[in-house]
Amino acid sequence: MQDDNKYEQLVVFCIADEVDTRFSFCAVATLYLIDRLNAIDVEKAIEYVLKCYNFDGGFGTRPGSESHAGQVYCCIGTLCITQRLSSIDRDRTAEWLAQRQCASGGLNGRPEKLPDVCYSWWVLASLAILRRLDWVDKSDPFHTVFGVAGLSLLGTDNLSPVDAVFCMPKYSLKGKSLC
Repeated sequence: MQDDNKYEQLVVFCIADEVDTRFSFCAVATLYLIDRLNAIDVEKAIEYVLKCYNFDGGFGTRPGSESHAGQVYCCIGTLCITQRLSSIDRDRTAEWLAQRQCASGGLNGRPEKLPDVCYSWWVLASLAILRRLDWVDKSDPFHTVFGVAGLSLLGTDNLSPVDAVFCMPKYSLKGKSLC
């Protein structure tokens, strides 16, 4: 890889007109897992990711774009794989991530957005990579059980059916389940 455009072409794969840090992460992670990280110019990959680092501590899809929790995960994942986490201000990034926790306890992907369960992964995994997982409030057991019970109501595989009235596994109600 001799110039910026060739790295961006690698990142694009076959998706026309769409270059962003998700593809960078996928490329770097895949190459790392198959012991082929030397197939790309790692310094160019890092340079591209760092261009996406914003003043608020987050990362965008491309240079100059809005910070987003999913992009933070992709970018710090890339930096972790390439052993370059020291290139960013971990505390500033962790603070941005911790601010994703809403008053309800849920997590959002960007400021002023509603919480969404998918951000449990993007935010918490990012904080774990940064070794700052303790920067967010952990849910209590009651909220956890209601979350898992909700997944059961949706028919998630490997979860016992739950009675919606009692929030208990139907098998434990010994014939007294109501719905």
